[in-house]
Amino acid sequence: MPGAGTDKTRRWIAEPGPVFVLVEPQLGENIGAAARAMANFGLARLRLVAPQQGWPNEKARMMAAGADRVLEAAALYPTLAAAIADCRYVVAATARAHDQAKPVIGPQQAAELVAPRVSAGDTVAYVFGRERNGLENDEVGLADAVVTLPVNPAFASLNLAQAVAILAYEWFKTVSGGVLPFAMPDKSPPARREQLLSFFRTLEAELEKIEYFRPDEKRETMVVNMRNIFNRMQASQQDIRTLHGIVTALAHGRKGPARGGVLDGTQAELLRSLLASQAQRPAPDSGGPTRG
Repeated sequence: MPGAGTDKTRRWIAEPGPVFVLVEPQLGENIGAAARAMANFGLARLRLVAPQQGWPNEKARMMAAGADRVLEAAALYPTLAAAIADCRYVVAATARAHDQAKPVIGPQQAAELVAPRVSAGDTVAYVFGRERNGLENDEVGLADAVVTLPVNPAFASLNLAQAVAILAYEWFKTVSGGVLPFAMPDKSPPARREQLLSFFRTLEAELEKIEYFRPDEKRETMVVNMRNIFNRMQASQQDIRTLHGIVTALAHGRKGPARGGVLDGTQAELLRSLLASQAQRPAPDSGGPTRG
């Protein structure tokens, strides 16, 4: 059975995408979490620059939670310059202003700039820095643009995998058109007007029996308001069938019809006659002493 959102029976999206470069990542766990985020959004090209805990890394595999193909295809490089040597466009992800004359863009704008380049066959890279201090000035200097996020300026540093997830999400949303993977199931078509009117007649007839519409001069307004409540629901045919059944059950019960809390029908009349006859009989004299 598929896990929470993971279905290995479905096709793995393998469309062309940008390269994600992690520069000297300190923790294997962050590499694995970044790989998982990449897999979430259809990205598979991971490059690692001198990972500090060595490679391959078991903790990375555990944190990848099934995104093994991203880790297995990851390429190792000694320097950032070597990792982006084949790239025609590079975007540096940073939370700090490096005071360099480069365009500063947000995640969505970055995706919009990168997408046509990838479609044209160019190799494009997003570059992420170290967990502790991010990218150095000279590393940012290798990029064509800087991407940053609108965050709390007093606490701007994101976890490495979180930053990867945000940029990967914006990429996937841009190239996929933002189409959601599923929608509310349409199990019953909208209720037809004749079905609604039939329900209204039943409901209003039962409410008349218990004299709900009082005072009489407000009856028309009360009916209109009540109908509008149900009209705003945009109910399905199944919704109206269910509501119809509820009203019928409340009005008639499971053991016979009822009206305003008073039993109705032949059996009810017999019960009333029996109670009335019992009430008219004098109480029998027991012959014992009367206690006061």
